[in-house]
Amino acid sequence: MAQEWKAYNDLAWTEDWLVQPTDYDDEVGFYISQITRYSLIEPNTLLHLGSGAGGMDWVFKRRFAVTGVDLSPGMLAKARSAHPEIEYIESDIRFLRLGRQFDAVAIPDCIDYMASMDDLNMAFETAVCHLKPGGVLLVAGKTKETFRNNNFAYTGEKDGIQITLLENNYVDPTRPDSYQATFIYLIRERGELTVHMDRHLLGLFSQESWEKLFVGHGLQLHQTAIDGIYEPYLLESGEYPMQLFVGVKEC
Repeated sequence: MAQEWKAYNDLAWTEDWLVQPTDYDDEVGFYISQITRYSLIEPNTLLHLGSGAGGMDWVFKRRFAVTGVDLSPGMLAKARSAHPEIEYIESDIRFLRLGRQFDAVAIPDCIDYMASMDDLNMAFETAVCHLKPGGVLLVAGKTKETFRNNNFAYTGEKDGIQITLLENNYVDPTRPDSYQATFIYLIRERGELTVHMDRHLLGLFSQESWEKLFVGHGLQLHQTAIDGIYEPYLLESGEYPMQLFVGVKEC
């Protein structure tokens, strides 16, 4: 499946044009504060599931010894180049079993790729089995009740290359518990324009489903809204409501 995602493989290089390490400071700083707030143990080690190109790890590694996991070779190559001191593992988070546990597990940027409740449950099984008692599972996600159609635009220019990325998120009423993300890349190099499109089917679940998932895996749930992270990139009067779910594993 990962090989089909152009955004995370053939076009992974565009990350350097569209986002900078400092762009993650506020968001990941908030995640770290929530991990340290709720953890019942000293959180020194972090398993980062869906670590992508390692952008968030610029901030995570200031506080934790990080281990990253991602499914896309293109993103892993960038992460390993940026953070040679971090262990990055190529794996599907539904099936990952490392045989060791961590003080905290974070899924801040990929849980939507669990496109069914079965997939989501498998990802939680992975997270919980790698989490020490008293540790924290942090998940940034969305609820079906609040999520709406929206559009984003990201731009960047350097080294003679101009990139515009348009993102359209659409809730298809004929496909329950899911939404579609379509990415359009406009890449202009030395005046020549190429256009690339990538479509992703993502999961979208109810508040009740999230609550049952945390309780069912023995996690005490704390929840808060995440506001403003993506507002600079939203088009028109769009909204991108997100929730931060923090689960504390029973001792």
